[in-house]
Amino acid sequence: MPFTLRGDDVCQPTPPTPLPNPYWVAFSADAANLIHIKLGANGLPQDEQWLDVLAGNELHVGEYTFSSPISTVYSGHQFGSWAGQLGDGRAILLGDIHHQELQLKGAGRTRYSRMGDGRAVLRSSIREFLCSEAMHALGIPTSRALAVVGSKQAVRRETLETAAVCSRIAPSFIRVGHFEHFASLQNNVRLKELADLLISEFYLECGIEKDPYLNLFKAISSRNAKLVAQWQSVGFCHGVLNSDNISALGLTIDYGPFGFLDHFEIDHICNHSDQGGRYAYHRQPQIMHWNMACLASAMLPLLELEHSPEESQDLLRSALEEFPVIYAKEWQQLFRLKLGLQLAHDGDTKLIERLLQAMHDSQVDFTSFFRSLSNIGKNSQLSDFAQRDQFIDRDNIDHWFNDYIDRLQLEDMSDDSRRELMNRSNPKYILRNHLAQAAIEKAQQDDFSEIEKLHRILSKPFDEQQEYDAYSKPPPLDMQRVAVSCSS
Repeated sequence: MPFTLRGDDVCQPTPPTPLPNPYWVAFSADAANLIHIKLGANGLPQDEQWLDVLAGNELHVGEYTFSSPISTVYSGHQFGSWAGQLGDGRAILLGDIHHQELQLKGAGRTRYSRMGDGRAVLRSSIREFLCSEAMHALGIPTSRALAVVGSKQAVRRETLETAAVCSRIAPSFIRVGHFEHFASLQNNVRLKELADLLISEFYLECGIEKDPYLNLFKAISSRNAKLVAQWQSVGFCHGVLNSDNISALGLTIDYGPFGFLDHFEIDHICNHSDQGGRYAYHRQPQIMHWNMACLASAMLPLLELEHSPEESQDLLRSALEEFPVIYAKEWQQLFRLKLGLQLAHDGDTKLIERLLQAMHDSQVDFTSFFRSLSNIGKNSQLSDFAQRDQFIDRDNIDHWFNDYIDRLQLEDMSDDSRRELMNRSNPKYILRNHLAQAAIEKAQQDDFSEIEKLHRILSKPFDEQQEYDAYSKPPPLDMQRVAVSCSS
């Protein structure tokens, strides 16, 4: 969908800054298929001009001409405080191609770069590429990563690094921060145009009945409630859930200091810049709810077009209260599936919570443990299950396993059918930090083979792929505390 809002108060013309001597670092053929890029036998675009386009050096390739690249303005709350005007500080929207917006991240300064240089570094670009495509393979709504283009151009962060551009695509990059920006300026004309654009392109059902803007808020809130439940179910931590990083389409966007859980810590903090733990794993649902409250506040003037101020507030407050209900229902369903439970029974939530507490107490690896649960059968004996050895309190976990086996008796599925269900719900492969770091270190030596291998493995996260079994293992002891920051 083209971003059709125009005007100096919405966006600025922003030609990309050329990247000297660009070269391919990574490319996603699957993402390329979304926008109908023809590929050669080497898996790269047949038209070599795509390299220069995705580097920001050209605006024309084949039948496509990106004549009006822009950066957009938005505002938002960062770490719980109003930050005022922000905007695409290093993201440039080239244009629309086959109903997808094509954006270059790291292609130079924009009107909204503030003190930044508008560049991205190789390290963070590789992480975003791998995680975007890994999340898609996990079935989690996300922006897609098309490619990473590198250069030897120096970029200073904590140390001197090299520049890269990550090209990403999504049906739209509209975010909560766009609503907050126009609301903060009391620009109800732009606010209405933004809401109408979303309804006409993505939420048609919201415009059919009365109260289209209330319906739009409910739809955006519901999508994001379900999204954060999906994150929790695979142990994904976003790292910076500022309101300007929240998609109006319920997509995972803005991959920065993210991380997947290795050993399970309910209060795990993946971003070492987040000293207060605002965006810790267990707080993600609460923070997403808080961000929806920011959206509700921003959309209040739209409801007041048809209702009194008091009634508008009551309607949005009631709609906002639906978020934890939707989240809890989705979370319970996802974790039931992780345990191989198709039917809902009283006590299921307690059973799940007891397991997570035991995993936290013993810091058991989240992904590999849930994957291993499919080996339990209705007639299993505790002595058959070696994973008990990972728990400090053996009596407690044995009690849980007995209750779990009893609960399996209430299911109609055979052990084989349940195993198949669980292995479709519990990935074997995730983008662990130490795997990403190994790929980055090789890439910094101009060896991109590990990126390609990881990309291939993570594209089939639920398959056994026995030849890559080592990539499913928890990190070695010296890599268990790898953390990342907002710097990129």
